Amino acid sequence: MTNSTLSARPARKIASIRPAGVAAATALLWLGGAAAARAELSYTEQVLPLMEKYCFDCHGDGADKGGLTLDHWASDAERESDRHVWKTVLKNVDMEVMPPPKRKSQPSEAERALIAEWIESVVFRYDPDNPDPGRVTIRRLNRQEYNNTVRDLMGVRFQPADDFPPDDTGYGFDTVGDALSLSPLLLEKYLKAAEQVAGAAIRTEDPPKPKRRYGVDELRGPGVRDGSRVLASTGEVEVTHEFEREAEYVIRVLAGADQAGPEPAKMALGVAGKYIHTFDVENRPREMRVFERRVKMQPGRHAIRAKFTNDFFDPDERDPERRDRNLHVRAIEIEGPMSGVVVPLPDFHRRVFGDLEITEANRLPTARRILREFASRAYRRKVPESEVDRLMRFVQLGYAQGGKYAFERGIQYACQAVLTSPFFLYRGEVQPDPDNPEATYRIDEYSLASRLSYFLWSSLPDDELFLHATRGTLRDNLEAQVRRMLADPKADALTANFAGQWLQLRNMELVQPDRAIFQSFDNDLRRSMRRETELLFGHVMAEDLPVTELLDARYSFVDERLARHYGIDGVKGGEFRKVSLEGTPRRGVLTHGSILTLTSNPTRTSPVKRGKWILDNILGTPPPEAPPGVPQLDGNKELTGTLRQRLEQHRDDPNCASCHALMDPLGLAYEHFDAVGAWRDKDGDEAVDPRGELVSGEKVNSHEELQAVLVGAKRGDFLRCSAEMMLTYALGRGLEFYDKPAVEGVVERMEGDGLKFSALVLGVVESVPFQYRRGDGQRVYD
Repeated sequence: MTNSTLSARPARKIASIRPAGVAAATALLWLGGAAAARAELSYTEQVLPLMEKYCFDCHGDGADKGGLTLDHWASDAERESDRHVWKTVLKNVDMEVMPPPKRKSQPSEAERALIAEWIESVVFRYDPDNPDPGRVTIRRLNRQEYNNTVRDLMGVRFQPADDFPPDDTGYGFDTVGDALSLSPLLLEKYLKAAEQVAGAAIRTEDPPKPKRRYGVDELRGPGVRDGSRVLASTGEVEVTHEFEREAEYVIRVLAGADQAGPEPAKMALGVAGKYIHTFDVENRPREMRVFERRVKMQPGRHAIRAKFTNDFFDPDERDPERRDRNLHVRAIEIEGPMSGVVVPLPDFHRRVFGDLEITEANRLPTARRILREFASRAYRRKVPESEVDRLMRFVQLGYAQGGKYAFERGIQYACQAVLTSPFFLYRGEVQPDPDNPEATYRIDEYSLASRLSYFLWSSLPDDELFLHATRGTLRDNLEAQVRRMLADPKADALTANFAGQWLQLRNMELVQPDRAIFQSFDNDLRRSMRRETELLFGHVMAEDLPVTELLDARYSFVDERLARHYGIDGVKGGEFRKVSLEGTPRRGVLTHGSILTLTSNPTRTSPVKRGKWILDNILGTPPPEAPPGVPQLDGNKELTGTLRQRLEQHRDDPNCASCHALMDPLGLAYEHFDAVGAWRDKDGDEAVDPRGELVSGEKVNSHEELQAVLVGAKRGDFLRCSAEMMLTYALGRGLEFYDKPAVEGVVERMEGDGLKFSALVLGVVESVPFQYRRGDGQRVYD
């Protein structure tokens, strides 16, 4: 699994994205007497006739298109044990990819449901009356989660994980445990980051005084040679510094000298118009030294000067290195004020140590209390005393070094150890029967709090969540906690990390439109495009609007740069604001510059990419992979005419027809938008023609008509797709066929509550796979 790209987003495994009628037909088989219904299914009498009618033309009776045959098994047992083949069949039947949409003869909804039910119940032995919550590979924190966790745990404001190697993704998300490996390089980065974070959060030495260093480029004086200002004759180098108040300061000059004559070079230090001391500069420039003086200064701007006072030149000197005396000044540094400066304690230090008075009597009990509380928060559970005992060894190590900060140093060492522990770096969950794949159980409330906080905040549980988990009251207050968390500013992480990957906004940093063709595109526009889509998603979340608002919002959020690109008047400045889109051709994310640019080639639009993006991310029906050996559209010189005409000729190839029939009409509907999302009426000299017919029969004449279909006849597909995407992100695993009830449950929750965003989130949080887990190991269908 590698980083997600537009052209190679991993296909999702779930085979439940089917028309509502099929889901309903299947549900009927699940209701009362499900076991009896499964027992009555017969391959020979019920399934085989359907396979012969719809599949054997290509995959039976001697035909093996794509290397797949469905009639080669010698016995029922051999047929039912070939689970890899049947998993493929189940996915293709459920997604209505097979038979190919171009074929007139298609199974009815009931026939598809029957084939799916036989595969699930007979081949996979799936029992919907005892749902499988699935198995989640233990997950390490990804980069965003690590940064947010140390921020909320220890109050640090820098982002150490920005220096980590990029996270791999699975099923389109970097929350999937199977993709989050731990390399030796990453382990080294963890060790370094733990030291940096603990060092920044806990003070273990007196803070340094403020310093200001003026390098050679900031100094005024003669010319620069070899990184220094060089005074070849009597003269001076100076800089002006703002002294904030009356106090003592240390002034340092980094200097060296070319030596000549009977005495060393001399440098006078001038402060506020007076020369206060003269230094003998005996070292040569290759061995620069610091010359310093402590001086009492008055507030205000004062000049600091380094003056060369004893120039010397002897042209008759036989040693060239003793012929000319010059002064080299590389830098001037000012440190101070040296007293009365109060550097605030780090937030974590102040919160943990407060006004503690550590004595020999209370030192160990106080350390145990601090570490018990800290480790419990860091590990997202209550820690036993045996773990605290291990951490106390680090306290003793730091304390043994002595000094003013001995106690704080010991706690710092212990915190550093916690930050490198697998219990911190991995989101483990306590399992009563971990090695039994048949064991299904509800996760404890600490695990539920952790799942919830990393889902919505990409960070660890806060005090309120942790308190509910400790008291065992989280499930009793689950909906209220979810709504509280969605209203918290930390929920912006759901926009950045979930929407950023679902809608592939992170890839905006990678797209490179041809600047010679699209001269208006620059990095400012790139950032504005991405921000527009993030703000719309965040608005839908914050206002708890219907999720379909993402597709048909009649407003957007723009700054002056993006408004000018869209042809919207009246927007000035770099601040984003909500604007009406009435009277414009734009509605929802599908007409955002971000999505339109992401789904284009550098030099032109790509109806194929745009159509595929809609299938993948809006309808949840990714097309099959392209067959090997088929030439790319731009590389096929046999294709001629406009882009639409070349696509039509490309579809004449039987190997390409079925997939392009799915993608092309969706993408062609957006041909009025160029490769960077600007409106156009012509593509070159030809008028844009956005007309098309979907494989499901709908004819559309514009992108507005297509979007009406997406939020109308195909609304159920979008709801299922959004449910599946969010479940994948929240669970940290790909979805399987046994997750169908969870997906449909989320959709039902949305449909019963006005399609609200909160209903989508609550449906995920209340689902069986989010609330339960099973033991590790494989079941028969894994």
